[in-house]
Amino acid sequence: MSYLWNEFNIKTFAAQTVVYRDGVFCPELSTIAGTDFRENFDKPIHIIYVGEIAGENRLDINIYVENQPVFLTAKIKNKKPAFFNIFIKNAGKNSEFRGHVMLENSDNLKFNCTASHDVSDTTILVKTKLIAERNSISKLSGTAIIEKNCPNTTSDIGFSILADKSARIEISPAQRISSVPDAADHSASIYQPTAPQIEYLRGAGLSGAEVDTALREAFMNDFNLF
Repeated sequence: MSYLWNEFNIKTFAAQTVVYRDGVFCPELSTIAGTDFRENFDKPIHIIYVGEIAGENRLDINIYVENQPVFLTAKIKNKKPAFFNIFIKNAGKNSEFRGHVMLENSDNLKFNCTASHDVSDTTILVKTKLIAERNSISKLSGTAIIEKNCPNTTSDIGFSILADKSARIEISPAQRISSVPDAADHSASIYQPTAPQIEYLRGAGLSGAEVDTALREAFMNDFNLF
C-alpha cells in the first residue's frame, strides 16, 4: 500500500481495504471484495478510489451491519468529460461513514453524492473538495435522505472549491428528511488564499508557480474527518 502514499499522497491505516484505480477494482490491493458490507470486521473498512476517470463512474456503498466504521478516500482527476456518482446507504445501527473526496476537473465534471440513512443511530459525513481548472465546467450535487423512524442520525455533506476565474461551477444541495435528526448539515464554500498567506510563501523564496502549487496542496490536504 506504500505506493498509494508515494503516487497519490493517500494516507493508509490498519483497516480492511477496498481499492479502485482509474475506476477499476484492484483485487491485488484489496482485502475484501466489493462495497456491499453484510458482515462485521474487527478493523475499520477503508475504501480507496484513486486515479483518472472518464465517462460514467458509480460507487455504491451499502452498510448493513451494526457498529462498523467505514471510511472513504477518493482522489481523482478527469481530463475528459466524466460523471462520478456516489451512493451511500447506512442501514447499520451505530455504524458510521466518513468520506474525503478530492476532485481535480480539467474538462467537464458532474459529481453527485447521495447519502441515505435507513435506520436510527447512523452517521454519514462527506467532505468534497474540488479544484476547477481553467475553462472547466463543474456541476456538484449532494442529497441527504433520512427515512421515517430513523432518529438519532447525523448527516453532513460539504463542498469546498478552489476555482480558476474562467471556471463555471454549479452546486445543488438537497435534503429529504422524514425523522428528526441529531444534525443534518449542508455547506458550500469558495476557497480563496489570503494576502498574508501568499506573501509568506513568496517571502520564503517560492516562485509564483510554486506558490500556486503549495496553496493547491494545502487546500486539498485540509481534511479533518479522519
